[in-house]
Amino acid sequence: MPANEWMALAMFAGFILLVFTGFPVAWILGGLAVLFTAVAIVLNVDFHLPVSIDWSYASLSVDRIWNVMENWVMVALPMFILMGLLLDRSGIAKDLMTSFARLLGGIRGGLAITVTLIGLLLAATTGIIGASVMLLALLGLPVMLQQGYDRSLASGTICAVGTLGILIPPSIMLVMMADRMAMSVGDLFLGAVFPGLLLGLLYIGYLVLYGIFRPQGAPAARHEPLDLIAVLNLFKAMLPPAFLILAVLGSIFMGWATPTEAAGVGAAGALLLALFKRTLDLPAMRDVLQETTRSTAFIFAILLGATAFSLVLRGLGGDELIERWLMGLPFGPTGVVITILVATFLLGFFLDWIELTLIILPLVSPVIENLGFNQVWFTVLFAVCLQTSFLTPPVGFSIFYLKGVAPPEIDTPVIYRGVVPFILLQLIGIVVIFEWQELVTWLPAQAYGTH
Repeated sequence: MPANEWMALAMFAGFILLVFTGFPVAWILGGLAVLFTAVAIVLNVDFHLPVSIDWSYASLSVDRIWNVMENWVMVALPMFILMGLLLDRSGIAKDLMTSFARLLGGIRGGLAITVTLIGLLLAATTGIIGASVMLLALLGLPVMLQQGYDRSLASGTICAVGTLGILIPPSIMLVMMADRMAMSVGDLFLGAVFPGLLLGLLYIGYLVLYGIFRPQGAPAARHEPLDLIAVLNLFKAMLPPAFLILAVLGSIFMGWATPTEAAGVGAAGALLLALFKRTLDLPAMRDVLQETTRSTAFIFAILLGATAFSLVLRGLGGDELIERWLMGLPFGPTGVVITILVATFLLGFFLDWIELTLIILPLVSPVIENLGFNQVWFTVLFAVCLQTSFLTPPVGFSIFYLKGVAPPEIDTPVIYRGVVPFILLQLIGIVVIFEWQELVTWLPAQAYGTH
């Protein structure tokens, strides 16, 4: 191999190794970009080796970072984060939990199904995994444990359902993918609707079967008799999130607003709902703004580091190396896609979804395009595969979020046992989406004429 490709391999291997040091990923990405740029320039200028990076190429990093910061699509990120945090503080989820529990609590597994339905509604209004998992844990976990639910089932349900927000639109992951891939955010949002609902249905189906075959682990809860008032309360509890879903996704799908504008509409709507319910005072609002700023800064720091990293890696021929390796596999086009998904699933044990989105997806996307696959389908399939990274140890952030608010009897082994069935369900979902591409492509084709 030429010197370029050896440096590209060393750069990627250095990133994998340094991730385990616990050092901030943003600094690792940016630092490796600077280091390998300097080494390449020294080899090029002083040793006259045929390395393709020189001073002119290095200056592209500044231009690329500037383009990221002035990208209008990325403005949606802080707005969606703000919307999710405002909903977290508004008390809407608590009202939903009370109403759904009264409706479904009398059946076996009903409380876990309630948590799943609330998680689906939260996912369609916020893309913040940490907020969703902790909110569902605080609302649903004590109730399920009190009613005698199996600890692994209760914790696994909350971890898995809380991750749906990263896939179901409006999803900050899909916004970032659209930016990296120069794709339409609206196409990705529409393409992810049915896969997200598919995962929710798989979870509910599993919980129903669990209640039938292991009733002692998911007993029917003691609840008040169902009457017209309970149905009306459920309807009233569902109105606020339904209003927000309609305002955000409806404005995008109907073509009334861009995703960035819709994010502002969603943040304004969440603020109005919180003010209407009188659950937001000045200290709470200050906390929301501070958390929004921290989360936005964290994501953008990694985004800038990954931008520089990707630019240098491509300058060293890393993208061509990966494309040549994948195209040379003796599996055919379908086997190449499966290989990418398996590698992504395994990398998800150790890397966060942000790094995988910013580093891996742009490298494999040209291969998928050359093989003739639909880019929207593959990107959504890749997103579903990335969702498993929240549940797989040792870097399963959903597990960490739950452990932070769970009672002492919910230890880490209990959570690990609980998430295993849901990881298998997600893999089943990947297989279904892989076999039936129309689950992703049909809705964008109907709305925008995408093929």
